[in-house]
Amino acid sequence: MRRMTWLLAGSLACTAALPASAQTWTADNGDGTFTNPLFYDEFSDPDLIRVGDDYYLTGTTMHVMPGLPILHSRDLVNWRLLGYAFDRMDLGPDMRLESGKSMYGQGIWAPSFRYHNGTFYIFSNINGHTTQVFRATNPAGPWTRTPMKRSLHDLGVLFDDDGKVYVVWGYREVRMAQLNAALDDIVPGTERVIIRADQGMGEGAHLYKIEGRYYITSAWYSGRMRMPMARADAPYGPYEVNHAVSLDEGWGSAVGYRHRGEPKPPFDIVPPTTTPGRNVLHQGGFVQTPQGEYWGFSMTDFNSLGRLTGLSPVTWQDGWPYFGLPGNLGRTPRTWIKPATGVNQRPFAPYVRNDDFSGPHLAPVWQWNHLPDDTRWSLRERRGMLRLHTLPASDLMSARNSLTQRAIGPQSSPTTLLETRGLRDGDVAGLALLGLPWRTLGVRRDGSTMTIEFRDQQGEKTIRLPFAGQRIWLRADCDYLTEQAHFSYSLDGRRFAPIGAPFAMAFQLRTFQGIRYALFAFNERGRPGGYADFDSFAVAEPNAKGLMRPLPKDRLVTLALQGSALSLSAQEGSIIAASGAEATRFRVRDMGAGRVTLSLGDAHLSINGTGDAWLKPGAAGASETFQWMETVYGEPMLLSLATHRYLTVDPLSGQVSATSPGARADRADHARFVVTEIGDPKP
Repeated sequence: MRRMTWLLAGSLACTAALPASAQTWTADNGDGTFTNPLFYDEFSDPDLIRVGDDYYLTGTTMHVMPGLPILHSRDLVNWRLLGYAFDRMDLGPDMRLESGKSMYGQGIWAPSFRYHNGTFYIFSNINGHTTQVFRATNPAGPWTRTPMKRSLHDLGVLFDDDGKVYVVWGYREVRMAQLNAALDDIVPGTERVIIRADQGMGEGAHLYKIEGRYYITSAWYSGRMRMPMARADAPYGPYEVNHAVSLDEGWGSAVGYRHRGEPKPPFDIVPPTTTPGRNVLHQGGFVQTPQGEYWGFSMTDFNSLGRLTGLSPVTWQDGWPYFGLPGNLGRTPRTWIKPATGVNQRPFAPYVRNDDFSGPHLAPVWQWNHLPDDTRWSLRERRGMLRLHTLPASDLMSARNSLTQRAIGPQSSPTTLLETRGLRDGDVAGLALLGLPWRTLGVRRDGSTMTIEFRDQQGEKTIRLPFAGQRIWLRADCDYLTEQAHFSYSLDGRRFAPIGAPFAMAFQLRTFQGIRYALFAFNERGRPGGYADFDSFAVAEPNAKGLMRPLPKDRLVTLALQGSALSLSAQEGSIIAASGAEATRFRVRDMGAGRVTLSLGDAHLSINGTGDAWLKPGAAGASETFQWMETVYGEPMLLSLATHRYLTVDPLSGQVSATSPGARADRADHARFVVTEIGDPKP
């Protein structure tokens, strides 16, 4: 008898060379459902609008260029990258990494995306400068940029139906004003405090008007993160505050490695914790489909990967649009039915991450670390190669012309092929994990000698090996669930050798971004040097779908509470969890759209009116149907369609019920199961 137990995701091992085209994360499961996050790479401070039957999305890009991505969707799940609101922006030496200055963790952030009378608008902040207004009649561009006369922190804009334009901004104390016709300043005398600092609002305001009422969403990030919302019958209030329309939803994510103090050598990095309420959805807003459904969007911290964006069904109750389902308000299911937009299409991803550099332009997914020197890189000097000419720099963080992509979860392995014959004395080039501490693997040249060099800024570790070739494959294996990574290299593209010890990746506020994969080349002798040629870049993703393990359709399974000896057992019509009893073998019946029943003969595991589990004879209905999904760690969970809560076990009494609101970082939900398959599918 064959048994297969579903295990948690582990760390990556060195694998064979990557195929030319690799699968990448797609939220659409292809069965009418989607799985959060929408993108398994950083997309922070999202703002989303609908224009007719089309949806558009933008978000923070900080110090990288091009900036302010414009994504388009017809169904809120599948998105395409149309372009960026700006390709280059030069407002001073800090944007160019010149004169010892930088804009790490600053740059452009917290955009407010709006559409009015045929024009798309993005209002966004730039540290040290005023708020910027971008305009376009076509969301794919071109866009124009106009600076405002003042800076408005984390602003939200509303074009009201009476012709007035309102703006809200601030942290805790929320201010409102009217914008003038040019949208470059506030109308004198209109600025007021509309919500006091002690009323419980946060920052990252989004302003809406729905059926004559004004709503403001915000993000509270101190301690237990949440999404407060305020509402009023008039623009200036008075406002009533709901302290949480979204709360505690992180799909089980625990807090990862963090910096204590400033993120600089020697780096005081604290280990992961299971503190609840930190890695949860908190900043965003909502949108209405033409069919009348409301859907929420918001971001969650996800450790060294950065901030991720989720999509949430919205349930209106007492005039408030709660993220979540009836009976479980505030909690967003990780897997759920796609929005009813009237559009059916095959799943696709917004980005092509692999690049063989054979085209006339870089793939749109690439972004430069700060403003590049466009005279010092080329796709034309050697066809099929990205050539980076080295510029003087003391280290990776000060090096210009580093080309980056956002890291992709939950695990991924970037590989690049580097040609080194153009390197000169003092040059170093290769693949980096750009963050703090940064890590690099590449080739350096000292005089006529070349070496393979691994550097870890944590502890200032360096490993050098002799290198006499001209081509080398460089790889980083990254697991963003364990936050462990390691580098390897190959001289033939097939056999990879590890170099350096595995290390922990950590989120930090200096760059205010997650890990970025970077191709770099610079000269440590304080002068321009030679050049590095990159032949290709590819990313392997072993878990690019919503389930790490396939749904065990029509198989016999047992279910044991994770971390315990308790297994589900049917006894005289009741369902209990016990350690001494034999685990019941349930047949997993596929109901479509990722939903299942657990049958035993002609009976089914059912949820009664109080949420308790029992064995019900006869045909299956909503009370016997569960949405099968996983935590971000790949642990199976079962969401009851009767209660919209998760099947859970009381570890003391063994009682089984569908009463858990969802996964917790401290695992106190008791709603994750170890599923063991027994035997072959039923004929």
